[in-house]
Amino acid sequence: MRTVDPEKHEARRRQILDAAVLCFARRGFHQTRTAEICAEAGMSPGNVFHYFAGKDDIIAAIVDEDGRETAARFARTDGETDAIAALMARIDASLALATDPIQVRITLEVVAEAVRNPAMMACAARNEAVRRKALAGLLEWAQAQGQLAAGLDIAAAVDWVLMLLDGYFDRAVIDPAFDAGVARARLRASILHFLRGEAA
Repeated sequence: MRTVDPEKHEARRRQILDAAVLCFARRGFHQTRTAEICAEAGMSPGNVFHYFAGKDDIIAAIVDEDGRETAARFARTDGETDAIAALMARIDASLALATDPIQVRITLEVVAEAVRNPAMMACAARNEAVRRKALAGLLEWAQAQGQLAAGLDIAAAVDWVLMLLDGYFDRAVIDPAFDAGVARARLRASILHFLRGEAA
């Protein structure tokens, strides 16, 4: 029996997912045909189906990967010592996604699909749970360092911060006059005032 090279297998899988993201960003989940993904990836349908059962499997893999990327984006690293600086760096990274055209289109496709597809809703809910847990961890760390208000309700703070991040994303998508730099500065200031229990 031929052994599978894990690195080569992952590289081919990555090639398919990258191609699919580009196709889905251009035409959406439902309008994109598997043949288009194969052409973008430069692979035959047989090769693609060796790695994924079909288009739905590819979509699920993209959403799952987004969850892993979210976890990595919010995770603490060994060299970090300033919790607030780490938190704001994660917030900046999240805000940057709102100005990435491909990321925006894929996110909108996922949200639209989750509304009508229970399996996709379950994937999206898992990713949201990852995001909430990671953000809560950063806030608890900052609170333990004395950088946030001692009486801050972490669960409520997580809700509030995520609502601001999601609102920023929505405005960036639908408002042609949206100034990302100005909005980012205001949002950062609002978050810090709230978390520190300061007057706005």
